[in-house]
Amino acid sequence: MPHETLLVCDDRMLDHEQSPHHPESPARLRAICERLRGAPIAGTRWVSAPPATRAQIERVHHPIYIDAVDSARGVAFDLDPDVLLSAGSVDAAYLASGSGIAAVEAVVAGAARRAFALVRPPGHHAENSAAMGFCVFSNVAVAAEHARAALGLSRVLIVDWDVHHGNGTQHLFEGRRDVLVFNTHQSPHYPGTGAAEEVGDGDGRGFTVNVPLPGGLGDGDYAAVYRDLLTPIAEQFAPELILVSAGFDPHRDDPLGDMQVTADGFAHLCGVVCELADRLAEGRVVLLLEGGYDLRGLADSAYACTAVLAGSTPPGGSPASPRGEAAVRRAVQAQAPYWRL
Repeated sequence: MPHETLLVCDDRMLDHEQSPHHPESPARLRAICERLRGAPIAGTRWVSAPPATRAQIERVHHPIYIDAVDSARGVAFDLDPDVLLSAGSVDAAYLASGSGIAAVEAVVAGAARRAFALVRPPGHHAENSAAMGFCVFSNVAVAAEHARAALGLSRVLIVDWDVHHGNGTQHLFEGRRDVLVFNTHQSPHYPGTGAAEEVGDGDGRGFTVNVPLPGGLGDGDYAAVYRDLLTPIAEQFAPELILVSAGFDPHRDDPLGDMQVTADGFAHLCGVVCELADRLAEGRVVLLLEGGYDLRGLADSAYACTAVLAGSTPPGGSPASPRGEAAVRRAVQAQAPYWRL
């Protein structure tokens, strides 16, 4: 199998312009791309992808909501108080979802071992029928549904390490067993969802995993979550593909979070995910960009994860704090009825 890592991006996603001081700005994607292009990582290759089709988006979002988005193509429109659209925003949103689809198709077909979809607008807050939290379409959910519906995969694991809870992703899959959603996030924090006791509904109970974390936690605390909870659950779920909602706003310098994760900390998490994928999912890993609003921290963290995707040895984990250990214990207690932990 090729060991090449794809970097899926399109400059037209820079055309999504919100207000001049909006934190989700084109400068975010530009900073990552300049860092990766300025010091290329061996084993990576840049590609662009076509936009998602309406039918692909409809696997996740209600047609009436898609109509509302489509009606804003080429104009400025406030889709939500936190989602401001400019003339290029709708096309950017379709390209973001299409980039995730192309990344998944490449790793499932064996054309690449791993991929990083460098996209905006982000997606993990978008609900079935509503924009929310800077997000238009749920890019990771569109990618997961494509893997299931079009590529025939039976089990997809979504890991979300953004500082904000991925409410949209959870709500789209919380009644199902074929897509397991694993969220670590600061709590209390926007959007106010993601308690450890939110474990899914009906047949999907146990296939939603939430690990709410108090502010101020860092690399060792996240490493403990991934070691003590994600790893055993993933081993039992046995995914055929791992998708990561890669938000870098838990970074210690991020203005929208209160966490203390470093670029090395994200690289360690990426290494855990890659190791799981190598053992359980034929190496298939796709990262999709979510948040991250300190430009240097964002670029450094995305670069560190890309190096791991391309084969660099990730940094080792550091010890957890007592508060981190307590958070892990609470999450383990909530999931113990459903998994061997």
